[in-house]
Amino acid sequence: MTSGWSTIAVALGLYAAVVVSPGPNFALISRLAIAGHRSSAVGATFGLAIAATFYAILTMTGLALVLTRIGWLASLIQIAGGCYLIYLGVKAWLASAPATSSQDRAAVPSGTLRGLRMGLIVNLSNPKGIAFFIGLYAVAVPPETAGWAKLAILAGGFLLEVVWYGLVTVLLSTRPAQAAYDRFGLWIERAIGTMLAAFGLRLISEKL
Repeated sequence: MTSGWSTIAVALGLYAAVVVSPGPNFALISRLAIAGHRSSAVGATFGLAIAATFYAILTMTGLALVLTRIGWLASLIQIAGGCYLIYLGVKAWLASAPATSSQDRAAVPSGTLRGLRMGLIVNLSNPKGIAFFIGLYAVAVPPETAGWAKLAILAGGFLLEVVWYGLVTVLLSTRPAQAAYDRFGLWIERAIGTMLAAFGLRLISEKL
């Protein structure tokens, strides 16, 4: 029993360290939240968490290792994911022109389902998620780990994603953050758009 709890603690500690590190997921949630699309940010949060949990389940069942050995499929997914991030980056640049008031932001299409779709695509199209979970479970979750402990790790990982990106959404949806966006929205959109495009280009360059 003690071993199971220690395994959970180590696995979720490593998971948390990766979740809070900056990356395309953080850039996506930040852009949606600070631009005033809170419902989309909430949807994207759950999309990211669902996709991460899906990869975690694949890894625990051994299927992820099979996918990584199908070289052309992994490359195709990674290139497609890179293109999608570049697309989001370009959209951020195009949207950085004058929609900085609350009225303008309200006129931009948004919604929980739209955000959910974006979160799913961004996380599922990044094969590095599979590599992360394979590495995490190889180090922190021995094969003999009890089933209840594995389920606890899956549930804990899902909650970590939701809590962290939910916190980011709340903080960037506050009045001071919105005031900063009203003032510097053009440059904020361009900075985040550049980050998203850069992540996409890096994904593509690794497979070319």
